[in-house]
Amino acid sequence: MANIERKANARWSGDLKDGKGTLSTGSGVLQEQAYSFKTRFEDAPGTNPEELLAAAHSGCFTMQLAAMLAADGHPARLLATDATCVMEPAGAGFKITKMKLMVRGAVDGLDQVAFEVVVAKAAELCPLSQIMKGNVQIEHEAVLEN
Repeated sequence: MANIERKANARWSGDLKDGKGTLSTGSGVLQEQAYSFKTRFEDAPGTNPEELLAAAHSGCFTMQLAAMLAADGHPARLLATDATCVMEPAGAGFKITKMKLMVRGAVDGLDQVAFEVVVAKAAELCPLSQIMKGNVQIEHEAVLEN
């Protein structure tokens, strides 16, 4: 398989607190999506980098988990992952310190303990988990809902 490249861009005008920006993706899924200090630090409507990182990580992890379950002969009927990206003050700025993954699964032929084992391995092997390793604490919780 060839290397995979995905692109996105950010545009910003002004200073940090009063400036405004847009985020776009090469696929066009996001097209000039507005973001600002208020969407990032004050919960104003709109997106922010941490929310997008959580979305990316939940998607990547869930695909990794689905692949591993299917390879073990237990394709999932349903997987639903919530990701929470935690950012904390650090020195003069901020640092992403934790990513929490909470997955609920409907998977035939597994019990809760076996599901937790596969979830832990998927959380370790997911490409986005790998780039965070050593920088961000990754927590995972698994609930089998058969």
